[in-house]
Amino acid sequence: MDNAEKTRRELPTAAALDVARVLISEDEIAERVGVLARLIEADYRSSGKKLVLLGILKGSVVFMAELMKQLRLPVEIDFMKVSSYGGGTTSSGSVTILLDLKRNDISDCDILIVEDIIDSGRTLSYLVDYLKLKGAASVKTVTLLDKPSRRVVDFEPDYRGFEIPDEFVVGYGLDYDEKYRALPFVGVLKPEFCEK
Repeated sequence: MDNAEKTRRELPTAAALDVARVLISEDEIAERVGVLARLIEADYRSSGKKLVLLGILKGSVVFMAELMKQLRLPVEIDFMKVSSYGGGTTSSGSVTILLDLKRNDISDCDILIVEDIIDSGRTLSYLVDYLKLKGAASVKTVTLLDKPSRRVVDFEPDYRGFEIPDEFVVGYGLDYDEKYRALPFVGVLKPEFCEK
């Protein structure tokens, strides 16, 4: 039995039944987050600015917490909440800021936007430009998951955990209708449990 199957079997019954298969195991995520942390450290070690991890609520919280624990640099954290989903599993195409970043020291900050998943690229493309206009010293992005097949704008994250196929995934902070965030892995949700 591989780690992914072992993880799935240890889940609470209801959650296990809703997941068609484990796409990325808990162990694989932990290993990759460590690699990302080393890459980020190398890039920011001599910056001289404050490194601010900017989590995009709510999906990035689990990934951001794990990344922060792995980083061997002083970091600050902050949050923004944005919406580009109108319900269901598809993006509306417009970005709305629901909770903005408010800092008086933004010009002294290297902002690293932490996201759970990128598909169309609209949200992060918009936020990078927005934060640069607000005066951030630098703005980069890190995402746990990337679906480049869904891209509608020219955008590439600076740091990427995993490239995944165009399937609806949950777990490790990602949800469907506020469920499944606490799963310790990334899994593909059975079609009958999500609207297309």
